[in-house]
Amino acid sequence: MESTGIPLPAESLLILASLYSSHAHHFTPEGLVISAVSGAIIGDNIGYLIGYQLGYRLLEKYGHKVGLHQDRLTLGRYLFRRFGGAGVLLGRFIAFLRILIAILAGASRMPWVSFTIYNALGGLLWGVCYVFVPYELGSQIDSFTGPVGIGLAVCIVTLLVGSFFFLRHHEHTLIRKAVADEKQWEARKKRSHHH
Repeated sequence: MESTGIPLPAESLLILASLYSSHAHHFTPEGLVISAVSGAIIGDNIGYLIGYQLGYRLLEKYGHKVGLHQDRLTLGRYLFRRFGGAGVLLGRFIAFLRILIAILAGASRMPWVSFTIYNALGGLLWGVCYVFVPYELGSQIDSFTGPVGIGLAVCIVTLLVGSFFFLRHHEHTLIRKAVADEKQWEARKKRSHHH
């Protein structure tokens, strides 16, 4: 659902499910990876189709209702100009872009085949990282008791919170770069029209 453009906390849910499965054994990490990856790929393809059908004009008009304000649209365009398909892969790991990257790819008319390849790669990496790392940590935590266990838990939480703020901060830096790049790109387009 998150990949279709609905702001849901997929990452947090995956981490919690992985930690839970490392203790409760109700489901296997392999099963979680399969669900995460297939969910990401199917959702992104739906998102791509939505973006492809609606295009930028409608996104610019109504995007702000789902948190897709002008800056994020600019950032999406910048990632595609700069990195092409790799932008889809990178976008999966950037908090807010993950929700919108497929819609932006569709609106940018990115070729569907290359979108699908990068999307599948991104989904696979994302699913594996966010399932196996927490699962492993969850399994190991039992063997650390007392102060070491508490210290480890504090480190993990600090790392997760820190990475969230790091990505948050870098979203703004990326947006600034993207806005500057868009202005240069527009200027170049105007110059080539005059010639």
